[in-house]
Amino acid sequence: MERTLSVEEKIRRAEAIYERRQGNTRPVATIKVGDKEKKDIRLLKKMLIQILVCTILYLVIYVIQNNEYVFSEDFTNKVNEVLSYDTNFMELYNNAKNSILSLFSNTEEDNSTEQNSVEQNAIGGAEEENVSSSVQIDVSEPEQEQELSQTEQDIENVKKTTTFIKPVEGVVSSKFGQRDTATGKVPKNHTGTDIAANIGTKIKSTTDGEVVLASEEGDYGKHLKIQIGEVSIIYAHCNNLYVKQGDMVVQGQEIAEVGSTGNSTGPHLHFEIRYQERKVDPESILEL
Repeated sequence: MERTLSVEEKIRRAEAIYERRQGNTRPVATIKVGDKEKKDIRLLKKMLIQILVCTILYLVIYVIQNNEYVFSEDFTNKVNEVLSYDTNFMELYNNAKNSILSLFSNTEEDNSTEQNSVEQNAIGGAEEENVSSSVQIDVSEPEQEQELSQTEQDIENVKKTTTFIKPVEGVVSSKFGQRDTATGKVPKNHTGTDIAANIGTKIKSTTDGEVVLASEEGDYGKHLKIQIGEVSIIYAHCNNLYVKQGDMVVQGQEIAEVGSTGNSTGPHLHFEIRYQERKVDPESILEL
């Protein structure tokens, strides 16, 4: 028994017949549920496209409103950090050269011409890199010149620790450092400054401090070691010692007498300054 067509189906069939007669046939997407056909889904597609466009517009507006986050200080710092990385131009050149040589290895005349061009560019790149390296070295050299030696640092640290006064009145008979000796009795490397004076001349403490050593043994003869912070002062070849180990002394206090005890060639004060047990020239600290 033939099924009776509904009004909508009759209209749709009439439209299809009309389009075929006009030569403008086009497929119409339809879906069926059971025995009933549904309208085409072009309207659904259009709605989905509109939703997608709205979503994109919303994201664009959000980014514009929150551009402080996108271009925040942290973001800028990260970009600067990436840009500050050193580029190994020689490595990039070698990679490019190898790629070009392998690409054109099968050609003859054209390949040799291109290889010469690459080598010329390589020489230019190497020269530029050498110029860049020399510029970097020239810039870094003044910084190296400004660096202090260990001795200069020790002198600065001693001066920062305390002030000094002259320990005894006399004449400098032997300076700090290397010296010529007539005999082998005294060492060539002089670790202090010798101040010649008469036996019994009073020796004053050049600084405040604690007597950490009062001894009569060794080449220094009768000698004192006074400590203040990391600075220690040696008073050697004394005739008499006025203080003992453990005493606290003040600057200008009489602590000993000039003598010629120990390994000595005549009456004098061997005056020695150390920073962390490294010897420094006393005349770089005060005028003797």
